[in-house]
Amino acid sequence: MDEIDRNILVALQEDGASGLAELAKVAGLSVSATAERVKRLEERGTIRGWRADLDPAAIGCAMLAFVFVELRAGKDETAFRTAMRAAEAVLECHRVTGSWTYLVKLRLPDLAAVERFVAEDIRAQPGVERTETVLAIGSAKETSILPVAEATEE
Repeated sequence: MDEIDRNILVALQEDGASGLAELAKVAGLSVSATAERVKRLEERGTIRGWRADLDPAAIGCAMLAFVFVELRAGKDETAFRTAMRAAEAVLECHRVTGSWTYLVKLRLPDLAAVERFVAEDIRAQPGVERTETVLAIGSAKETSILPVAEATEE
């Protein structure tokens, strides 16, 4: 990835609705050359998709919760991972180090929905030994913008 690709990626993360003309200015290229760069970044999988950044409270998902999950040692984790991938309320599911097996990030309407989800969709999974739920009571920062690494000449 060179400096031009890096600049395009940073600009797209800041405003994914930027038109090609705006991106071309940032990239210092023609519109057609910029379009080709974006297409190549998509084909390589560097750009995985295009999404709107929604306000969770405005769409009824104000409650942010993190659930630590311990799975029974030696238990096949496939069913758990499949269930977490399929659940709309699960924003992230990470295999972690330490005394827990997974950390699951949830967005739901309220505390009752979190309680129900943990009981019915997490604890009910085969092999789940225990869980611990942590509720966010405020957020100093929440973003999906990644720190794009410095350019490396190709």
